Amino acid sequence: MMPIADRVALARGWRRWLAGFAAGAVGALAMPPFGFIPALALSLSPAIWLLDGTGKGEARRWGSLKAAAIIGWFWGFGYFVAGLWWLGAAFLVEADQFAWALPFGVLGLPALLAFFPAFGFALARLLWTPDSWRILAFALGLTVSEILRGHLFTGFPWNTLGMALGQNLWLMQTASVVGLYGLTFLAVGMAAAPALLVTGRTRLERWAVPGSALALLAGLAAFGAWRLPAQPLPSVENVRLRIMQPNLPQDAKFNPRNRDAIMRRYLTVSASPGRNGSGHEEATHIVWPESAFPFLLHRDPGSLAQIATLLRPGSVLITGAARMDPPLPGEAVGKFFNAIQVIDHQGTITATYDKVHLVPFGEYVPKFLDALIRAVGLRQFVHIPGGFEPSAMRTALAVPGLPPVAATICYEAIFPGEILGDGPRPDVILNVTNDGWFGITPGPYQHFAQARLRAVEEGLPLVRAANTGISAVIDPYGRIQDSVPLGVEGILDSALPISIAATTYREFGRFSLTATLMICLMALIAHRRLQSSKLS
Repeated sequence: MMPIADRVALARGWRRWLAGFAAGAVGALAMPPFGFIPALALSLSPAIWLLDGTGKGEARRWGSLKAAAIIGWFWGFGYFVAGLWWLGAAFLVEADQFAWALPFGVLGLPALLAFFPAFGFALARLLWTPDSWRILAFALGLTVSEILRGHLFTGFPWNTLGMALGQNLWLMQTASVVGLYGLTFLAVGMAAAPALLVTGRTRLERWAVPGSALALLAGLAAFGAWRLPAQPLPSVENVRLRIMQPNLPQDAKFNPRNRDAIMRRYLTVSASPGRNGSGHEEATHIVWPESAFPFLLHRDPGSLAQIATLLRPGSVLITGAARMDPPLPGEAVGKFFNAIQVIDHQGTITATYDKVHLVPFGEYVPKFLDALIRAVGLRQFVHIPGGFEPSAMRTALAVPGLPPVAATICYEAIFPGEILGDGPRPDVILNVTNDGWFGITPGPYQHFAQARLRAVEEGLPLVRAANTGISAVIDPYGRIQDSVPLGVEGILDSALPISIAATTYREFGRFSLTATLMICLMALIAHRRLQSSKLS
């Protein structure tokens, strides 16, 4: 392996860039649906060797930082192209309007996201030393860059590196203590450690550091096995869920002209017998996915009346639906919101949650780009005049018969620490989504895995309704109680698991992560100064 490490470290020009791109692309195999965790080691260990090479033949300090940033950009470009290529499916839903822009979505977004690992690689290089401490520097640099990716410019924490650990039932339990970004710090450190097997300067470095990483991985698995209770959790009394997955294609069929056919499909699927022979009459809460209707449900008494016929007295429907506020004086139309609405057995909308964290370009066009986008004839993907408006604040959804609900719509569920807001802690997470834009690709699997990890972080059960899948009920430990697979029409009848006590992450997660990163930073700075003083 030494000749390979040397060739990677000594690569220059396009060979160095190609090695970075290839290493990043391999890392995507660690993400859902593949979940091949060793792929992260095959991705990050060569990254260590590439960064080692930036100290050889480069101009001191700034030259090496620039070289590290370029390597990080190519690594990130490979990682995001390989992990997010499925976004191109959304451009083919209305191919006559958006197919020409497919390369911008498949390559343009990864090119922009790659600047975050570029920063992470440069930060790591700034703290670099030739000994085993460079593994810690790399873990710190990439963790900081992943935190920035999850927050800057509205944030996009999709396929955060910690998800390599966050999809395995035992390993994901650590998220209850450190959260997604803590998992990222651990995952990067453990995956980069094997680089020292061939480039460690001493026998101790070559074996102790990779061996410690392997022992840590085993320790995380052991903690997860210990944390998981042997028995299923009790269920919330007098709650019987029925989740409807219509598997409706996100194409020309989903338009107002087909409103009656769509409503008939929803009602028929919702009323069909369950897998255990149960009927919809037994359900206390029926859940439909995001944006279920190609019309404004709250302005359609006929559809509300049809829903009322489905529900027995005391039961409710929880459904995604676009809604519009009445226009203000001087406005042609009111403001539109992507919402969740609760409807009782009389067809009355009793509660509403409006989405807070909208998808840029999918649900709205950023205002600073609005004029430019419209000048070239583009719009957001949803057929809403002007796009959706974000809700001003996150509020709990009041659902009769359910404990307090933290409602999330679509990719709101991928943001760690944000789904609960600042109010009282709820007892269940609800996620409605429409992954029909992306077909049978890795995208819906990745979305599901990220939503599932929120349950572990928060210690709350998750109820998820998706148009094309994956719909599921998940307990606070991330255990899937039942699910409907991707690309399948069907229903899911389930009890609602109870919540557990607030996790360590919920109580102290952000503070402990910040403190850990600051301690690591100070230790790295002190170690680097010590090494410099020895050399001088």
